Amino acid sequence: MKRIAFLCIKNSCRSQIAEALCRHLGGERYICYSAGSDPGDTVDPTAVHLMQEIYGIDLSTHRPKKISDLPKIDIIVTMGCGIACPVVPGTQRIEWHIDDPVGKDDDAYFQAIAEIEANVKSLIE
Repeated sequence: MKRIAFLCIKNSCRSQIAEALCRHLGGERYICYSAGSDPGDTVDPTAVHLMQEIYGIDLSTHRPKKISDLPKIDIIVTMGCGIACPVVPGTQRIEWHIDDPVGKDDDAYFQAIAEIEANVKSLIE
């Protein structure tokens, strides 16, 4: 089983969405994580609301985590926020360029969620 970590700065929106969709779509084939280089205090409330509304996925109990808290990872995916990730031999690195929707209207969230879903599907298929 491959271990995938989705990383961004705050681990409050895009990486949380990616982790949740990876778990939802990947089933038992993957172990999915998310973390941030400078984690926020909470998961973005609009992301929590829309993930529940669109997919029935409850992010209300999720909390941002530090990159240093992650176990050994096979694939690291960054959200295109330019964060410095530790170099880990044998770890595949992928960068997605997903605009951060935080502080924007719902359309920006819908766009980010759709892009993340498409990228997750491509990654796990």
